[in-house]
Amino acid sequence: MSKHDTSLSKAQQDLLKQFKKQISNGQEKVSEKHTATKQPIYNGPETEPDDDSQLFSKALQGVKPIEHGNIADIKTSRTKKVDAQTLAKRAAAEGIAETENAELSDTQAVLNPVASQASLSYRIATLQHKVFEDLKAGKLRWFEAVDLHGCNVEQARSAVLQIIQIAKAENQNVIKIVHGKGPEAILKTYVNGWLRQHRDVLAFVSAPENQGGTGAVLVLLKRAEKNPKFEQKNS
Repeated sequence: MSKHDTSLSKAQQDLLKQFKKQISNGQEKVSEKHTATKQPIYNGPETEPDDDSQLFSKALQGVKPIEHGNIADIKTSRTKKVDAQTLAKRAAAEGIAETENAELSDTQAVLNPVASQASLSYRIATLQHKVFEDLKAGKLRWFEAVDLHGCNVEQARSAVLQIIQIAKAENQNVIKIVHGKGPEAILKTYVNGWLRQHRDVLAFVSAPENQGGTGAVLVLLKRAEKNPKFEQKNS
C-alpha cells in the first residue's frame, strides 16, 4: 500500500482492499474466458476424410432398389414391316377370299404387256382431277409399301391382295407397290393388270423418281364407309 493510503481510516482501508480484490478477480475471470475461446474443441483422434465412393455408400444406406415389376412400360409398339413373301404366306394361311383372287384375272396382263421404263397411269372416271395430280406428284403420304422383288407371280398376287387388305383394316387409302423394272417387266405387267381390276382401287400411277420412279406404283384406295376397327379407336 502506498504512503498516500496511511491517511485513510482502517475501515476505509479495508473497503479499498475489498474493492481492489473484486477488480482483480474480475480481470482473472475475463482472462480465463478469453483463453477458453481460443482453445480447440477436442473431437477425438484425427481420421482421414472419406473418399467419394465411401460417402456415396453411406448416403445409400437404407435405400431399397425399385422393383422392376412396378415400372410402367412407356415404349411404343411399332408394327414391323413385312416383305412380299411374308405377305404371301399370310394370305395363304388366312385364305384371302377366293372370289378376290378370281377377280384378278391374268388375261388382261397377258394381253397388255408394259415396257420396263413405261410410266403407269390409271384412274376411275369419277376421281377428282386434283386428287389424281397430288397422287402423281407424290403429295399423298402412303401408309405401307411392299417390295415384290424375288416373288413369283402367285406370291406377288397374294402380297398385293394382302397389303390392300391391311390398308383397308387400318382405314388407310394410299399404298406403294415396288414391282421393279426388269428387262421383261413381268411383275410390272401383272401389277398393272391386277390393280385395274380390283374393286377398291381408285387410281394408281408410277411413283416420282425419288420414290421409286417407274419401278413402283402409288395406289389410291377407297376408304371404307364404315370401319368398326377404326371407329373403335377414335370413340
